[in-house]
Amino acid sequence: MNAFSWLFALFLALSTGLALWLARRHAAHVRAHRDRVPEGFASVITPDAHRRAADYTVERTRFGMLETLVDAAVLLALTFGGGLQMLAELTRALPQGLWRELGLVAAVVVLLGIVGLPFSWHRVFGVEQRYGFNRMTPALFVTDLIKGVALAAVLGAPFVMAILWFIESTGTFWWLYAWLAYCAFQLLLLFLAPTFIMPLFNKFTPLEESDLKRGIEALLSRCGFASGGLFVMDGSKRSRHSNAFFSGFGSAKRIVLFDTLIQKLGPEEIEAVLAHELGHFRHRHIVKRIVVALAVALFFFAILGTLLREPWFHQGLGVSDAGPAMGLVLLTLVMPSFTFVLTPLMSIASRRHEYEADAYAASHTSAGALVGALTKIYNDNAATLTPDPLHSAFYDSHPPAGLRIGRLRGHAA
Repeated sequence: MNAFSWLFALFLALSTGLALWLARRHAAHVRAHRDRVPEGFASVITPDAHRRAADYTVERTRFGMLETLVDAAVLLALTFGGGLQMLAELTRALPQGLWRELGLVAAVVVLLGIVGLPFSWHRVFGVEQRYGFNRMTPALFVTDLIKGVALAAVLGAPFVMAILWFIESTGTFWWLYAWLAYCAFQLLLLFLAPTFIMPLFNKFTPLEESDLKRGIEALLSRCGFASGGLFVMDGSKRSRHSNAFFSGFGSAKRIVLFDTLIQKLGPEEIEAVLAHELGHFRHRHIVKRIVVALAVALFFFAILGTLLREPWFHQGLGVSDAGPAMGLVLLTLVMPSFTFVLTPLMSIASRRHEYEADAYAASHTSAGALVGALTKIYNDNAATLTPDPLHSAFYDSHPPAGLRIGRLRGHAA
């Protein structure tokens, strides 16, 4: 072990310990407030529903703690335990060159997928099933898994191969060319997702002529928003959770409503939810998030360009000799331990965006309708109304329910 080994071990211990401590705080706080519905929600959320949401949150949090521990153990086994070195030795049987490099990446992805599979299964058929949310069958779970693997092979493998080619063939500034390729790939996915990728997993039906559709079209007209269509997604075949979202980019933007959302909310409430999403577009939140994500990716590739040929980097992580694929794998695995403490910065920006989108919705629809919609969504999705403040500040992309509803009621007043 060298100095970098100890540095990585320190950051892994700190990030894992902090994650577990925050989760423990969160579970304890939610459990302590289990039997009392917060003021402002008592008239619409029953004590039984509040207790159910608390139990659901605590169980998910505890399960997440187990995942955190397993992830840390797997990372240690792959690095200091010699797992990556072993995989590198196994892939030496493949033809030398890019195919061998791709084989190593694929081996790591498959191994991590196998480790994560029991957790995915329990999350769906254990936790979600126990609280009445799961609608997925084992057959559909396996089908989704097969489709995901096929997509990774068809789209992911050529992209990884291209990155490896840039590393091998374009000299000192390969990382800049690789980043440009990454940008192009991400933008391609934005265009492919609504019309080619998402329909592989769900059925999208045009919203039928109704008062709801006419109300949404009037809202779009008031907001000056051009849409590529209004669609209903059969989310109920997998889960009872409800949602709405925009997919696509530019003129291909689609407005998608879960069928469960239509079943649970009234037309005015749905319009308010969509006005919130329109607020994200009007304030260019989506573009800002894409720009930030691409900037982070540039930082990643620049760091990889610096570390790729440094023996102390890969040897400090238990690998005797590292090629392009191993360098890519190593940095992908260890960087989250070093950047975990920056999580609150992204959370703060996201919550600010949510407040701005709420204000936009309140100015174009009824703030009271959005309050009603959010309250129903919190209730139906068993979202806790009493998160631990520190846990929420660190992780949550949306403001806590009480603060968000309170601000919306201020807009209504």
